[in-house]
Amino acid sequence: MSSVLKAVNPATGKVIREVATDSAQTVQDKLEKAQNAYALWKNKSYAERGEVLNNVAKALRDKADYHAGFMTEEMGKPVGEALAEVEKSAWCAEHYAAQAEGYLATEIIASDAARSYVQYMPLGPVLGILPWNAPYWIASRFFAPALMAGNTCIMKHDPHVPGCAAALEQAFKDAGAPEGLFQAVYLQTPDVEALIRNPHIQAVSFTGSSQGGAAVAAIAASEIKPAVLELGGSDPCIVLDGADLDKAADIITLSRTINAGQSCIAAKRIIVEDSVYDQLIAKLEQRLSALSVGDPSLPENKIGPIARDDLRQNLHRQIRETISQGANCLLGGVLPEGEGYFYPVTLLTDVTPNMCAYQEETFGPVAAIIKTANSAEAIKLANDTAYGLGASIWCADPQQGEKLAHQIVAGQVAVNGIVKTDPRLPSGGVKRSGYGRELGPHGIKEFTNGQQIWIGA
Repeated sequence: MSSVLKAVNPATGKVIREVATDSAQTVQDKLEKAQNAYALWKNKSYAERGEVLNNVAKALRDKADYHAGFMTEEMGKPVGEALAEVEKSAWCAEHYAAQAEGYLATEIIASDAARSYVQYMPLGPVLGILPWNAPYWIASRFFAPALMAGNTCIMKHDPHVPGCAAALEQAFKDAGAPEGLFQAVYLQTPDVEALIRNPHIQAVSFTGSSQGGAAVAAIAASEIKPAVLELGGSDPCIVLDGADLDKAADIITLSRTINAGQSCIAAKRIIVEDSVYDQLIAKLEQRLSALSVGDPSLPENKIGPIARDDLRQNLHRQIRETISQGANCLLGGVLPEGEGYFYPVTLLTDVTPNMCAYQEETFGPVAAIIKTANSAEAIKLANDTAYGLGASIWCADPQQGEKLAHQIVAGQVAVNGIVKTDPRLPSGGVKRSGYGRELGPHGIKEFTNGQQIWIGA
């Protein structure tokens, strides 16, 4: 007997959609369709695969308002951000349609053979276990490289965004994609283990919490199946004396509040050299206080609700604990009344390493400011975390920033810019932020067999 996935509009707290979960037989049927599609898809040329991906991109753009609406409705993404996410997802599909053949080009390697080389072969059906916070973008960075490499895709989306999952699958149908190429399965979280263990699934891509990633990694490893994990982050943002403070404040504000701060690669610990500490705080306070929080369907509101009430309650706990530990709260920090799961933009200063907002990942529109004496201490603080996803450095001299970036333990570092994901560049983490890479030429090779061919005379 199937259960039901319930989508709740976080702006109102009301159930807006109920979707029955798939039965075991339905899941098996979908997996067999994926396997059958793979038998044909793996033999398609890059041009033939690219044509399908370009059609998917067009299908997304043609119904951009429709697709964006599901994000706004199910997880509270402001409509402007939702439309931008649809566009970025279409770009990702087009990027891999154009670049996959070059990324996966055969590598000739000299050896004792008359000819030896490595070619990149697909694996089969790949499972993507995806989160709610960027339901289209994270799906596209899963399916675009995997499909262009010759695999087929099974998507198990977050239970709170079933409408997004169905709409993504519909985009493939609108594009005329082969049956079984890309399919959504609708399951509760406890049922995912059986899906990972299913013999049809050859590899797993997971984006989510470190705790969830550890569970997925253990299951996949027990089946000897490769996995890519993109997990949590407590990203440091270092601001040094001489940096362009206005530009830094603009980008920190964006990084900390986009998607209501619900981003793994958002700047979460803002580490500021004492000589510019007060100046930067003043600039951040000015910018953060100007942001409107409210109904995400209205274009004038830049910050929508937290996706779920349990997440909002945990965020509020983190802020209250941090304040009780001695931090100053210049903005926000008060749980609002009324319907929906809104939370005010919050600015915490004088945060120290013993405090909650420093030690835990904060998933919300909260900026935690830490004072540091110099760049050496800033690097030490930046690396003082169990995570290693992204980091950023603001300084007067980009060459100095580049040298400091080499000392940061993280999967990606931005100097005088925002940490972001880009189809052209690999993205991923170290430590408890995961392993493997998505995107760029590195990401597409994760779900391939780098097959060595040795030919004698």
